[in-house]
Amino acid sequence: MKQAVWWAALALMAGMAQAATDSDPLLDGATSGGGAEVRGVLRARSQAVLASELSGRVTEIPFSEGQSFKKGDVLVRFDCSAYQAQANASAAAVRATREELRNKQQLAALNSVGKFEVSLAEARQAQAQAEAQVYQVQVQRCQVKAPFDGQVVQRRVQAHESVASGAALLEIVDNRSLEIHLLVPSSWLGKLKPEQTFSFVPDETGQPFDAVIKRLGARIDEGSQTLLLIASVPANTPGLLSGMSGTAHFAERK
Repeated sequence: MKQAVWWAALALMAGMAQAATDSDPLLDGATSGGGAEVRGVLRARSQAVLASELSGRVTEIPFSEGQSFKKGDVLVRFDCSAYQAQANASAAAVRATREELRNKQQLAALNSVGKFEVSLAEARQAQAQAEAQVYQVQVQRCQVKAPFDGQVVQRRVQAHESVASGAALLEIVDNRSLEIHLLVPSSWLGKLKPEQTFSFVPDETGQPFDAVIKRLGARIDEGSQTLLLIASVPANTPGLLSGMSGTAHFAERK
């Protein structure tokens, strides 16, 4: 839903840019304003909505909206008592089947049992080990860890709530790795190249910075006749957040 709203807003910005293309110096060599302008938005390269991989009760969410975290930090903890009990029982079953297999192998060396009994004991041990691995994975899922450094955008659940498998838990973002997304008129296709620079001014800060075109979209939208352009933001540019909008200015090409 958020993605659709974002595309609609960016398409509206692009429509405004398309209306001005007849006087755009990038397109026809005119000198209107000494360059061309289009609207765009900042988006984070690393952003995610983390979901629960199991059903259970949330016991702790250490970070609140706006707080920063590091990769590997625990963002959500679940009540893991039932899963841990299953893991303990499966570990005991592995030990029992291991002893059974060892006993069968010793008896086989004395010709007291046949190969079939040994093979059966091996199969039971393999089954017990596989079940133990499943329960261990479930225990690991009782903690949701951060996949990258970032900040919490929104908590979708609270501590002490019970959630179903697949339920959204946290929305997170890394505002240190931002890109500019623009929808430019398709007639610009032959004028724009990777590594070309342009100026971008966020509405919220009013501070311009130089951005670099990294890649162009793979398809032109036939309805709006626009093309997606993605540019990089200089590292350590202060005051920028994902979702900011602004104006890109492309200097007149001689």
